Amino acid sequence: MIITTTENVHGYRVREVRGQVFGVVVRSRGLGGNIMASLRSLKGGEIKEYTQLLESTRNDAIDRMVQNAQAMGANGVVMMRFDSSEIGETMSEIVAYGTAVILDPDA
Repeated sequence: MIITTTENVHGYRVREVRGQVFGVVVRSRGLGGNIMASLRSLKGGEIKEYTQLLESTRNDAIDRMVQNAQAMGANGVVMMRFDSSEIGETMSEIVAYGTAVILDPDA
């Protein structure tokens, strides 16, 4: 599956647009991770527990988006973007979204 943040893919042409596609993941860090992150925030700097959580969640959101695109018969996603938000004080929502397309190699 070709995934790009651009409208066009070098060496390919969009034969057909299948439509909007997305993958949503909501995650919460466990109590132990929240305590460790809170202690790290007192010192300042990167909070690695949250960085790892968000990286993992983004990857899972992309995987779900790809599954949805494949279910639509697409072999690519163009104009892919991420969106994120907080749900309550302990949960993060990550959405990967784009346009599912069928790509053909340039002749």
